[in-house]
Amino acid sequence: MTVKKIFEAFQKIDCCTFATIDDGYPETRIAHFLVQDEEGIYFMTMNTKPFYRQLKKTGKLSVCGLYAKTQIQGETDKGYVFEPGYFIRVTGDVREVSIEEIKAKNNPDFRYCIEDNARYPAMTAFVLYRGRGEIYDYDFDLEKRDHKLERERFSFGGMEFEKPGLFITDKCIGCGKCTKTCSFDAIVKAGDSYQINGRRCDECGNCAVHCPVGAVRHKGS
Repeated sequence: MTVKKIFEAFQKIDCCTFATIDDGYPETRIAHFLVQDEEGIYFMTMNTKPFYRQLKKTGKLSVCGLYAKTQIQGETDKGYVFEPGYFIRVTGDVREVSIEEIKAKNNPDFRYCIEDNARYPAMTAFVLYRGRGEIYDYDFDLEKRDHKLERERFSFGGMEFEKPGLFITDKCIGCGKCTKTCSFDAIVKAGDSYQINGRRCDECGNCAVHCPVGAVRHKGS
């Protein structure tokens, strides 16, 4: 997935939760990305704010947002009803970029950044130049497709990411109990055993709980 596609997914949401670390504790606020280019994805804050201080101290940032209605839409005998949508998250490294550098790019997309700095001289820009994350596209009530979940993980700037989903080891005896408990249609037969499609796996743990031989594992085990 390209940086442009990642930015466009965030842009559809607009306001997202930006998280930093301050004295060992997570701190969050609502903000938004402004623009992207070959260097990464840009946002702004004032150099008088705690947000700025935290960014400068750690150089780390995590952002997430939801593109859907946040309210539960109803309830059926199968559970709560949610409108289809997606959330996106990214975690990575940031650095401060001077307004002069942005001006040097001669890119009209940066016009807002430059104008905002003129209005507020304390305003400064940061670029998320290296990161990893995920788009979690859900349709729990199968309104638009025949399966509940499509997950895509991504990275840019040289970072790596871990593939989504649980996995089935060679301890599998082919009993098929995992498929009966998976409501995400994520498990397929592979010869005499089974495999998990990580793009559809919610990592809910149902298959792991019901496996009689403990063949289902998560990446950290």
